[in-house]
Amino acid sequence: MSKLRFFALKELNNRVPLKVDRPSNKLSDYYASHVFHQKKMQEYLPREAFDEYTKALDKGTPISRELADLIANGMKSWAKTLEVTHYTHWFQPLTDGTAEKHDGFIELNEDFDAIEQFSGKVLVQQEPDASSFPNGGIRNTFEARGYTAWDTSSPAFVVDSTLCIPTIFISYTGEALDYKTPLLKAVAAVDKAATKLCKLFDRNISKVYANLGWEQEFFLVDIALYNARPDLYLTGRTLMGHSSAKDQQLDDHYFGSIPPRVTSFLKEIEIECHKLGIPIKTRHNEVAPNQFEVAPIFENANLANDHNQQVMDLMKRVAQKHSFAVLFHEKPYKGINGSGKHNNWSLSTDTGINLFAPGKNPKGNLLFLTFLVNAIKMVYKNQDLLRASIVSAGNTHRLGANEAPPAILSIFLGRELTETLDSIVEQVGDNKMTPEEKTTLKLGVGRIPEILLDSTDRNRTSPFAFTGNRFEFRAAGSSTNCAASMIVINGAMAYQLNQFREELENLIAKGISRDEALFKLLKKEILESQTILFEGDGYSEAWKEEAQRRGLSNINPVTEALTYYVSESTKKMFTSERIFTESELNSRLEVELEKYTKKIQIESRVLGDLAINHIVPIAVSYQNRLLRNLVGLKTIFDDEEFKVLSADRLELVREISYRVTSIKKLVKEMIECRKVANKMDCYTEKAEAYERTVYPHLDEIRYHIDHLEMEVDDEIWPLPKYRELLFAR
Repeated sequence: MSKLRFFALKELNNRVPLKVDRPSNKLSDYYASHVFHQKKMQEYLPREAFDEYTKALDKGTPISRELADLIANGMKSWAKTLEVTHYTHWFQPLTDGTAEKHDGFIELNEDFDAIEQFSGKVLVQQEPDASSFPNGGIRNTFEARGYTAWDTSSPAFVVDSTLCIPTIFISYTGEALDYKTPLLKAVAAVDKAATKLCKLFDRNISKVYANLGWEQEFFLVDIALYNARPDLYLTGRTLMGHSSAKDQQLDDHYFGSIPPRVTSFLKEIEIECHKLGIPIKTRHNEVAPNQFEVAPIFENANLANDHNQQVMDLMKRVAQKHSFAVLFHEKPYKGINGSGKHNNWSLSTDTGINLFAPGKNPKGNLLFLTFLVNAIKMVYKNQDLLRASIVSAGNTHRLGANEAPPAILSIFLGRELTETLDSIVEQVGDNKMTPEEKTTLKLGVGRIPEILLDSTDRNRTSPFAFTGNRFEFRAAGSSTNCAASMIVINGAMAYQLNQFREELENLIAKGISRDEALFKLLKKEILESQTILFEGDGYSEAWKEEAQRRGLSNINPVTEALTYYVSESTKKMFTSERIFTESELNSRLEVELEKYTKKIQIESRVLGDLAINHIVPIAVSYQNRLLRNLVGLKTIFDDEEFKVLSADRLELVREISYRVTSIKKLVKEMIECRKVANKMDCYTEKAEAYERTVYPHLDEIRYHIDHLEMEVDDEIWPLPKYRELLFAR
């Protein structure tokens, strides 16, 4: 056994759960203690300043420089009670992570004496380098200036000794270079569009909130084993490894008792999250060994997205204290379930109505059906864009496997809701509706609350499933920023609602009553989009054939799926809602394609290195041992006995030679394909070349390495195996 693997396994015997004490047995004593929320503002701001801030927040108007100074002073005073020494503008560049640059509160006065100061100017805006982050050609190295600007809707928080101020990140010329900026625009767009439509039903509604409840899946692996696997350390996934004899076949890990070390880790995560006002509520074992999930109570989409990014960062840091590494890769291990990030999306009003929940009367249910049907139409019209929002180098391994929704977008509603929509189609005619027909429809609509909540089943194979009072978008990957799909969903919904409202108002202007116009328009939308509805097994081959007959798209290549960011329909939708400009969409496509290219490039380099410098030498060493054994047998036994005794060894020697030769040949071919692709100037052509010529070599090389793992003596195999990675506690 290699020294690295030996000592990694030896360390496991010394692991014990860390003792984690809660700050208080009463959660309310420390919940959001590290967040400068509005209650804290009331304590640290003059009353007039606080009132001015809340008015600006409600109306979405800028705050004055004087008010910013007052808030900054109050924020610093509060932060000092938590022994904070630095502050940072915390933002979300297009890296699927977060970024921060820490500055001390230190300033020098006229006498060059050190004083602690934090002004409204630095609170509201700073100027980080914008050229070194992914920008899709918007910024060059010689055009480095960018701006971070305070997002007043997301409260500042403290991590360790640093005050973190959530901000947007834009270029000097105003283009968005992050996830937060377009998310805020998409949330504002759906608020505006949904509110206008709601007012046709209820004049008291003046605001609509986009909500998000994320579910974060992840793997844990002991840090010693993690460090002994260069592929896992450098790429987030195992590029080789034969399946364990036992993995998830017995379904005994799912919802099983959480191991003590993991419980200790999750307990500390929950405490730190609760300090930050992150309402983590659920934790459990997932399907695969050493796979887990945490989930919070839903919040408004922008804050929920910030909280998800904070949780991912917290997990990485806290895991090290517990001698774990957290794996957010969508498919860290071949042959077992990967990890997703389910986005539970809903819309609610300032009057307390969940627009995806049935009301208490036919009027409320008409509002519910209106938003339900528009959500269906939104997915139908934007299936390719929704797919583009979740495809990646990591997620491509997971989507469509017998564990995650396929690349084909479909919606699950449940039998009763489907029948309700069918009844609208059947009962609404082309001619003017009679009072009896309208009454019949309203009575049918009014019965929804009696049948919906208890009978809407869950369909885990559906990418976009209705689950009683929300839609669950299950296709997003574990490592991604929730905003990627939330921007598309909310932006596309805003565009769809605006089109629907305009068409409805046009019908009403022609003298058709609101209810009749609504039923006729709902029927039209249902008929146009009903092919996206599917109640069956989304994993089955039969569904792929059925989806093709229905005309639904099934785009598997990552590079092809990403191009829908710049389709004409996408440009029209995003620019109409003022979420992206065309140049920003072009830049997003370039960023995603370059990200994909670089990840495949890294995986290719890592696998080539491990194959040639680790696996091949070990295989040859074992082969030499077999050859020495054959020489020994030859000297002891006569020819007839030697022929019998050496047959299996000779076969193994030939097998190892074949595998080693194949590996070296494939690695050489892969390197040549990489060289050709790297010479391409066009980022689109380069990404396509990597996907078409380099990527296939990864599986081909792995195939031979995994066979060698089963043939070479376990004592000298250099890397921890799946049975060790998956079952180490």
